[in-house]
Amino acid sequence: MPQLTIYFQKPADWADTVHIHYWNAQPGNRASVWPGVPMIAEDDGWFVHRFDGASVVDLLFNDNQGCQTSDLRRDRDGFYQDGQWHDLRPDASAVRAAPWSAPRTPPRVPLTPSGKDFREETIYFLLTARFYEGDPSISFFCRDRIKFNRQTGQPEDPHWRGDFKGLIQRLDYIRDLGFTAIWITPPVENRSGLDYHGYHAYDWTRIDPRLESPDATYQNLIDEAHKRGLRIIQDVVVNHSCQYGIRGKVHIDHLPIKYYVPQGSEPGRVNHGPYQGNLGNYAWPNRDDIDNPVAPDWYRERHNTDPDGKQPLVDPKTGETIPKPGYNPGRFFGIDAQALDPDWYMQHGFICGGDWESAAVQLKHIAGDCINLATDRQNVKDYLIGSINHYLDMGVDALRIDTVKHVPRDNLLEYVNAWKAHKPGLFVFGENLVKGYGWGDIGGGDNGPSFIRPWWYTRLGHDPRDPNSGGDSGFPQLDFGLFSTFRDNLSRGSYDGVGRVLEMDWIYGNATELVTFLQNHDVGPDNDFRFRFKGEQWMAAAAYNLLWTVRGIPCLYYGEEIEFMKGAPQDVIGNDDTLDQTGRAYFGDHLTDERIGQTQSHPLYQHLKRLNQIRRAIPALQKAPMGQVNEWGSGLSFVRCHEDSGSYAVVGLAMGGDQHISVGGVWNGVYRDAVSGREIHVGNGNLSFHVQGNSAGIYVLDGPGKIGEDGVYLR
Repeated sequence: MPQLTIYFQKPADWADTVHIHYWNAQPGNRASVWPGVPMIAEDDGWFVHRFDGASVVDLLFNDNQGCQTSDLRRDRDGFYQDGQWHDLRPDASAVRAAPWSAPRTPPRVPLTPSGKDFREETIYFLLTARFYEGDPSISFFCRDRIKFNRQTGQPEDPHWRGDFKGLIQRLDYIRDLGFTAIWITPPVENRSGLDYHGYHAYDWTRIDPRLESPDATYQNLIDEAHKRGLRIIQDVVVNHSCQYGIRGKVHIDHLPIKYYVPQGSEPGRVNHGPYQGNLGNYAWPNRDDIDNPVAPDWYRERHNTDPDGKQPLVDPKTGETIPKPGYNPGRFFGIDAQALDPDWYMQHGFICGGDWESAAVQLKHIAGDCINLATDRQNVKDYLIGSINHYLDMGVDALRIDTVKHVPRDNLLEYVNAWKAHKPGLFVFGENLVKGYGWGDIGGGDNGPSFIRPWWYTRLGHDPRDPNSGGDSGFPQLDFGLFSTFRDNLSRGSYDGVGRVLEMDWIYGNATELVTFLQNHDVGPDNDFRFRFKGEQWMAAAAYNLLWTVRGIPCLYYGEEIEFMKGAPQDVIGNDDTLDQTGRAYFGDHLTDERIGQTQSHPLYQHLKRLNQIRRAIPALQKAPMGQVNEWGSGLSFVRCHEDSGSYAVVGLAMGGDQHISVGGVWNGVYRDAVSGREIHVGNGNLSFHVQGNSAGIYVLDGPGKIGEDGVYLR
């Protein structure tokens, strides 16, 4: 396959970032969008870009700040310096400038992580309430989407079916799979019609009692995880509370939802719009806002005198008696944004279709049960920061922040930095969901302004085109940019387009701290984002090869290791859907003593276990930036060099069929493949090797040799 490698030495008066703008790249007549593709910086002011599959190209160099060369043309590798092309690097006589001129052998490195740098971890993400049931006595049905047995008519599959006791019982399963960190959904007390997942916070100071048993508290979970070398990542909601407000702080006025039943029907099993399920027995704790001391007297009295919701209710605002035909169901949400307490909540209305990719997303409420907090108010800061500090004191190791783009960056960093100050060395990352590369008004192709994009939150500066303006914020994000390419490549058996994303790593504060993933509880990588990955198993294996070897911290969503609920919607879609039909189905059936051996024998389980072993042994795969990225659809190659540890690795990936991979400009020395154990001596700066389909070549300079056992894919 043809390849052009183009070098450019930046003049001293140019900006720090150099772009290469090209057109008429043959074959294929490919072209870039102005200002072109950022070049990769090397030493002594040199920058490099590789054109895969091209034999000739028209081009110019520019800094996107007004400086540029004239139009140029090149049909072979070349070095452009001071207005002239050279076939060889002009300063090639300088040994230090030629990476292939002398062997370099780094010292051997330890094979176990230090526990100080979170990039050493791999993350297993689970919905606590849907993972494994250890204490059936605390299992709980939410109000909505209850599954009923067709024969008996009895409810089954409680929404709150997993708990801390069950998770403790299966910590060894996660550890044995090779993961070192567990990301759990928010454990604080929740209130909503469908609150099992934890994202409708009602009391940030209290652990939800539907998760804890007397002998299995949150503290017990943290302690037991630490005994096994596992770190706990707590999910935190900053931007919104539930539809009831915050216990003891504020009440959001609305009618008790238990009264929303069809005219003449009894509470129990009903099917009525969004409130399908069991609407009765609101005397249960954790069901409604009956224990909020700041709720109005009429509200709490109604719950106490009519816990089953059988008596008609007079709407205190309208005087109408309900339930009755034609009554506006929206009144049950009862939330007038402008009437909310401004000390605690935003008053700018609810998000509608066009707001999701605009500045309005930072001011408005997501939904009727996700009411946007006034995060810039000191009382809100004190409450949320103080609440989470308590869990950090209990031993929580890291935080994941939900719905990041709904809070302005500088405001959100007040929270992040406060938690970091409370616990030095704390790792905090955020979720900023975008569809597309997420570059916004830089890089081309995406809608939305810079200041709601994921990469914006990883920086401190206010010039989106200058990565050095302000530096790294220390607040990395889930890598939605890389994820968004997967529907067009990995889901179709290709690595095509991955290189383009990796070449934009300069856009982030520190791309090596991004958290990478194939799917999660909200989205999947297929052409309809709503579904769990439904591609062929070998495609998933090749996707994990990518995620475990490129920069970033890989994260697996529970069940991926066995293709759990393959192709199912990630969340309930229709009014009649129940959780057992979705990607959030109960996983515990696969973890029973009788079935866990079968689960652990799955080819993807074994594949991921080995990838974890390999990544854990090679610091370059954990911490190094990307270099020499070369992508051609059915294959991908790159170099990872971590100077601090002396760890240097050359990686080649094959998607679908076998690939012969050649990488030039590498360090000389003895390379050993962590997959096959093959040893190659390099003395001319060129490393060539063969990779079997859907496998990987991970050649480590002075490496440890073969790590783990061959499987279906890594072999």
